[in-house]
Amino acid sequence: MPNASRGLVKPGAKRTMMKSANDVVITGIGIVSCLGVGKDAHIAALSASAAVAPVVETERFKPYPVHPMPEIDWSAQIAKRGDQRQMENWQRLGVFSAGLALDDAGLKDNAEACASMDMIVAAGGGERDIKVDSLIVDEALKRNDRDVLLNEKLTTELRPTLFLAQLSNLMAGNISIVHKVTGSSRTFMGEEAAGISAIETAYHRIKAGQSTHSLVGGAFVAERADILLLVEGIRAHATGDWQPLWSRSPENGGGMITGSVGAFLVLEQRQYAEARGAHIYATIDGVEGDRGRRDEGGLEKRLTRLAKDAAQLSAKDTVVFSGATGMSELSAREKAFLSETFAGAPVRGYGGVTGHALEAQFPLGLALAALSLDEKAKVPAFDPTHEQPMTAAASHAVVTTVGYTRGEGLAVLSAG
Repeated sequence: MPNASRGLVKPGAKRTMMKSANDVVITGIGIVSCLGVGKDAHIAALSASAAVAPVVETERFKPYPVHPMPEIDWSAQIAKRGDQRQMENWQRLGVFSAGLALDDAGLKDNAEACASMDMIVAAGGGERDIKVDSLIVDEALKRNDRDVLLNEKLTTELRPTLFLAQLSNLMAGNISIVHKVTGSSRTFMGEEAAGISAIETAYHRIKAGQSTHSLVGGAFVAERADILLLVEGIRAHATGDWQPLWSRSPENGGGMITGSVGAFLVLEQRQYAEARGAHIYATIDGVEGDRGRRDEGGLEKRLTRLAKDAAQLSAKDTVVFSGATGMSELSAREKAFLSETFAGAPVRGYGGVTGHALEAQFPLGLALAALSLDEKAKVPAFDPTHEQPMTAAASHAVVTTVGYTRGEGLAVLSAG
């Protein structure tokens, strides 16, 4: 991972002066969550006088609540029915959100720009064969040689084509096919850390002059039995009714409520963006990710290092967008750290209203932060009991993500 001196702004640096041609700016935002399709629905939530009512599905996967996808007209960004049919929902959601970002940046119909555009995607595995998964779980209850059982079922029950459908880089492939984004392409796979690495890599490539414009983001579909099984495997998923993010406890399951989210950003070199007259939502001053052991204060030590320079921001014009999972103990540790490090700055646990989106969580946080800075929004408290009100619009934003099992990331944004 890059060290802090490369990624984050130095203490005391004047962020409003001295623009650089290689500054990394956000010029396109494509976002879908339970709050709605596109940036307007999310701007409305960020600008509301009070927190919007959560959109939660509590019956379909009972006892596990999830934040569902909204109604989507896939044809608005994926014109060919054949393309739609050959994708699973997580791919459709990613391709759709990527199209929104390109549209928003004014690059969707710019064939030359799309042909030279780099693409960095954060993706999980494809949707699984639930019948085979269920068979393996049922059989494992009757046998002790589970390693042998697993090998037996992998060789006899899975269709060979299923492995192709599960390739995580298919999302990037479909974005290339549908939107003609054909510059360099790379895919990161690995829960929250994938989203952090995707943003971080795009940032450093542009900052170093290796890229002028990049499409970066990810998608996650929560409404899948295999995802619920994965999360519940470590007793992490909340059960029963929805609770505000910072108010969850072990009594209602593990505290995490997943959400279906697509979040893509167009990142550009400032010089490239200004030359084409692009609207700049925000500047990314720095971004960095890390991972390691969390016991014996390891999490706090790592977050302290990541936030070393960001902690110098003035609390009166800074808002913190926390990608906390909602897992009670982990989120309590994160909240304590944020309250101490950014004392006086309002904290907004956005996963409380969108659900936790694993690979898409960090891109989602940057998208929400950029929109709030651009709109000069006084973002309402998503959990009024534990979040202080904003008395003025912010000119800086800090975005954090602490993965539900591993991976931490932090980014600093300033108004465009």
